[in-house]
This record gives sequence, structure tokens and C-alpha cells, in this order.
Amino acid sequence: MTLPSAIQAAGITIHHEFAPGDLGRLIYLHGVQNFADYGFNHIHEAYCAQIAIEFIFNPEKRRSRAWLAKREDEIVGSIFIFERPNNQAQLRLLFVDRLMRGVGLGRWLAEESIRYCRSVGFNVVYLWTVRGLDRAISIYQSAGFLPVAEQMVEEWGKTNVEIRFDLNL
Repeated sequence: MTLPSAIQAAGITIHHEFAPGDLGRLIYLHGVQNFADYGFNHIHEAYCAQIAIEFIFNPEKRRSRAWLAKREDEIVGSIFIFERPNNQAQLRLLFVDRLMRGVGLGRWLAEESIRYCRSVGFNVVYLWTVRGLDRAISIYQSAGFLPVAEQMVEEWGKTNVEIRFDLNL
């Protein structure tokens, strides 16, 4: 796992285990930035916390894995892969702190998680996202993900269109 020079120059390191304070910082960033960027309310913050807690409390992670990007021991980005039935993986919580945007961290996290999924033999990686998250959707599409389903949902203080993207490996 070699980080691109721009990410290294930004002082970012990648970790696969949570340290004390990482969960709180990760959820805090999701909460305040997704409110500022997209108007998502406190329920979205709890939803993100639930995903991270599901990962942490899973006693048999098998092929599930987290990438926690840190700068000076503070979380500045993340992506999670959850092992799902039928040899599928679910990509969750792709996120980059706004102060770290522009160095290619989000794209690298997505590409690295896909490389990992290929290396451990998953057949499909899928994710659900929300229309309007254009930076993330651009990354997913450039990595080869294709939209396969949409649904209207009342979540996080507003009406959203959720989109499922799949990538066949």
C-alpha cells in the first residue's frame, strides 16, 4: 500500500484499527460536514455512528476492513468494506475532511478498497449513496460503479433519492 505523493505530503497516514477518540472524531466530522454540505440533520450523524459501531462490535470481521486516514493522529477520512452474503462487499462511509479535500484522498481510499476487494475474492462491491453527493458519485463512477437502483426516502431531515451502485469484480 503506497500512498500517492500528494497524500504523503499532506502528512496523512492510513490505519486499519480504531484508537481511542477515532470513533468520536469520525462521527463528529460526518455530522458537522454533512450538515454544512448537504443539510443532513443529527439523524444522519447517528446513522454514521451506527455503521462504525457495527464494524467495531463485529467479533468476526473476516473480510470486512476499515481504512482510517489520519493527520497528526486525528481522523481526516475513512472508508469501510463490509462483507455481505453471496460473496458481496458493501462500501460504506467514504469521507474526507474538507481541510484535506483536493489531495486525492477520497479517490485513493475508494480505489484502495476496491483493490482489496479484488485481492480477497469478492464478486461484487456495492454501495448506496444519495443524489447530490457529486464528489463521491464522481469517484464511484470513475472507478467503474454503475447505478442499478433508485428509491425515494424521507431521511435526515429531507427527501432524498438513494442510488445503489454496483461494481462487478
